[in-house]
Amino acid sequence: MRLRDILSFDINEEGNWRALRHHNFRILFRANAVSNIGSWIQRIAQAWLVLEITGSGTYLGVIASLQFAPFLLVSMPGGSMADRLNKRKVLLFTNLLFVLSSFALAFLIIFERVELWHIMVLALVLGFTDGIDKPVRQSYISELVGVKDMPNAISLNSANFNFGRLVGPAVAGLLIAILGTGPAFLVNGISYVFVISANLRIRKHELFEIPKTGGPAKIREGIQYVLARPDIFVTMVTCSILATFGFNFEIFNALMATKEFNGGVASFGLLGTAVAIGSLSAALISPRLEKYRSTEFVLVGSVIFSFALLLISVMPSYLTYSISLPLLGATALTTVIAANSITQLNTDHEIRGRVMGIYQFVFLGGAPFSTPIIGWLSEEIGTRQTIAFCSIATLVPIVTIWICYRNKLLVPKDISVSSILKKDS
Repeated sequence: MRLRDILSFDINEEGNWRALRHHNFRILFRANAVSNIGSWIQRIAQAWLVLEITGSGTYLGVIASLQFAPFLLVSMPGGSMADRLNKRKVLLFTNLLFVLSSFALAFLIIFERVELWHIMVLALVLGFTDGIDKPVRQSYISELVGVKDMPNAISLNSANFNFGRLVGPAVAGLLIAILGTGPAFLVNGISYVFVISANLRIRKHELFEIPKTGGPAKIREGIQYVLARPDIFVTMVTCSILATFGFNFEIFNALMATKEFNGGVASFGLLGTAVAIGSLSAALISPRLEKYRSTEFVLVGSVIFSFALLLISVMPSYLTYSISLPLLGATALTTVIAANSITQLNTDHEIRGRVMGIYQFVFLGGAPFSTPIIGWLSEEIGTRQTIAFCSIATLVPIVTIWICYRNKLLVPKDISVSSILKKDS
């Protein structure tokens, strides 16, 4: 009997793991499990490398800003590419760039040639590549599993991502403490090879292929579609506010570990693991919440997250701060899964790639402006005060939006592009 037969198990078509019935999703799921761990190892290594070179929270914010800034330029064109080009080939290209950029910085560190500007260039390259990769990868889900299993696939992908967040920071802390930051970047580069291999083994005849848009896929049409859909518009604006002020866990944890609690790299890595415990728990539970997902669900989750962020700002010790982080991770991930799922599921397939490009744009587009400010504020008014400020800056606008749109959040019966844009004209 083959090992594959021993390890196989039946998957209920209505169960919480049903998306794994699809071969193409399953092989990418395994590859992404490895890649996600590698990505989190590199994120921790990059933040620690910046602190080693500069010792500055401001530079930590600047590097994060450089990595997020390209989303302003390429996430929406990336979404247009998702509606027009072969998604598998685009993902092969982006993952090859990920491999090369990680290896380049790894060798610079190992041979003791690394300088701050090298990290800045890498951050820009990663940002541009990720800006193309994310909308294409997310809109690819419907082709891997079909529309019916798409919400379940999104939940499982989130669980996968947060498994990486759980394991990656702890591994990074040990790896950096023993071998330094160079090997951490090398490990991440190798992890992308698994994703490239999985994409090369996709069974094309099992894809749920959607006819490509005839002619150019206009970004303007995607923007008009989102503006004509208050349910999607409010979801995106809410996510933008959360990402701009709230989802700065690496910066918050790096500064709290070093400035407030006088810890080292291992302490920093364990804080990331604490966030991931909550996130992974939420991701595993999220398939049971599919029927409750709505724009109102996203708004409620955002308000709870704001209060959780305020809570961690007053935790007096490393232990109590660590214990409070799983709540933050759980509320953040539950909200994001719901937002991602309803945006994809409630969007016409003809325009889904462009809508997800816009989603990525608004989700991460504010970070280039906020992260340097957060780093600067931490040095001017203190880390705890900065986290509290971010909590209020998240809560107030979200509550305001909720009040303004409270009676306009139902999903239209007909979500086709022609129907939505005809109503809006």
